[in-house]
Amino acid sequence: MAVYTKINKKDIVSINDQFGIEKIIHFKGIKKGIENTNYLLKTKKNKFILTIFEKRVSDKEIPFFMKLMELLNNSKINCPKPLRSKNGSHLIKLKSKKACIVSFLDGKDKIQLNLKNCYEVGKVIANIHQITKKIKISRKNSMGIKELGPLLKSIKFRSKKFSNLQKFLTNNLKEIKKNWPSKLPQGIIHGDLFIDNIFFNKDKLSGVIDFYFAANDIFMYEIAICINALCFDFKNSKFEMNKQKIKKLLKGYESVKRISLKEKKSLNILCRGAAMRYLLTRLYDYSNTPKTALIKIKDPNEYYQKLITHNNLRSYKEYLN
Repeated sequence: MAVYTKINKKDIVSINDQFGIEKIIHFKGIKKGIENTNYLLKTKKNKFILTIFEKRVSDKEIPFFMKLMELLNNSKINCPKPLRSKNGSHLIKLKSKKACIVSFLDGKDKIQLNLKNCYEVGKVIANIHQITKKIKISRKNSMGIKELGPLLKSIKFRSKKFSNLQKFLTNNLKEIKKNWPSKLPQGIIHGDLFIDNIFFNKDKLSGVIDFYFAANDIFMYEIAICINALCFDFKNSKFEMNKQKIKKLLKGYESVKRISLKEKKSLNILCRGAAMRYLLTRLYDYSNTPKTALIKIKDPNEYYQKLITHNNLRSYKEYLN
């Protein structure tokens, strides 16, 4: 989430006219995240999230996200539910862009997860996968392994800080693509399950937000994304893998859905691919985000460190012991 597109009171009146909700009395931009513009909307009795879709989200793909969140809600997954406007549509036009309003999810994100939290996250991921493997809608992963080559080529390596990085990334990506697994269980994954997309209430997982990278991909790739995002601790000025958290994440997942031996053998290369994906997007944002955007750019070095960690591992057991 971020604030690229600014709105005013006139826009709020337009939103109120189009949706059957009580009068919006307050709105505020949300600076967390990096993809779309988001605002917190408040009425006297309720809260909602307004999302304005920005450049990385294709207009034709937005209905997929709306339908997915509806289906997950109907299957008792606690996630934001998209509202329908008076004409029955999930989407409206705002500042010449598509926008939606979703329900507000109680709870808040945490700075760091404990072992119990990691178990709960593993469990909810597996529950989502059990549901989405049966869902008929589909979307190609716009940040899948095949898209990382063009993304790497689009990065402007201007800073001296990254002068030796381009060759390292090119060689790593070539090796990752060469060894990328095939014929693993697939379905719709969340695709971006970072700590700020997971809400807790009194230390109990209360829901998952931000499905705008959801797509059809390998289920185990979701676990790899979560290991990178949730199972490293920042200690002594560097990011260190926490194997106890990985154990709990996997145990929570397998309490709902079994992980096959073939999936386990693929974990390292999938973790390398996930680390590469976020390293590249952070490098892109570092060199391409407009200075006028109300956003804090995330440090690419975090995922450089994580990629190095995965490069020094091979087997599934090395992630646990």
